[in-house]
Amino acid sequence: MAKRVFSGARPTGRQHIGNYFGHILNLIALQEKYDCFDCVVDLHALTTLESTATLQQDINDMVLDWLAAGVDPEKSVVFVQSHVPEITELHLLLSMVTPLNWLLRVPTFKEKVRMHPENVNYGLVGYPVLMTSDIVLYKGEVVPVGEDQLPHLELAREIVRRFNSTYGEVFPEPEAKLTQFPMIVGLDGAGKMSKSADNHLEMASSPDEIRRKVSTAFTDPARKRRTDPGHPEICNVYA
Repeated sequence: MAKRVFSGARPTGRQHIGNYFGHILNLIALQEKYDCFDCVVDLHALTTLESTATLQQDINDMVLDWLAAGVDPEKSVVFVQSHVPEITELHLLLSMVTPLNWLLRVPTFKEKVRMHPENVNYGLVGYPVLMTSDIVLYKGEVVPVGEDQLPHLELAREIVRRFNSTYGEVFPEPEAKLTQFPMIVGLDGAGKMSKSADNHLEMASSPDEIRRKVSTAFTDPARKRRTDPGHPEICNVYA
């Protein structure tokens, strides 16, 4: 029997090329070998979201792009976090066995406190507990993560061990599946492709929009002729 994989992503609306290579391709590959649960984690988004005005549309657009790209609902369970009230119930129960100092030592929490001290809320502190609930409610055995997310998953394993030691072997300890998330450079060549930097190319763009955006993209200034070699270290179109 195939192992169960849980994967979650915040609703960011229309997906761009960076999302495709960094996340969606992994979802497509995993569904061929595993029992996949792909979750739109809209409750997680509330920890840093300033407005919910476009949240529902962002959820719809992201799921549409996943399906259009090849995520198959016959092979993967695609769902929205807030549609399953048992997740928040389990979050409460797991919070009762999670020491506060475990949460305060998480590197990403420390970094967010340093960068945004004015926006430190309980949801941000308890983020790993909610993430653990997402995974273990579905008896997730494998979680695809990048190296920077390993501390979160290790904390999830600690929470599961503590819960199981108190109440019996209820949940499996999720294992990390280290996954490569390639960094796609934005159209301006200045950094990672992202919506916030307005340097992205959306998957759902029309042909005219694609031509217009690509025509403004950063190119290799050292490559003056077509026969000149490329420099992938500064322009990853050649990588």
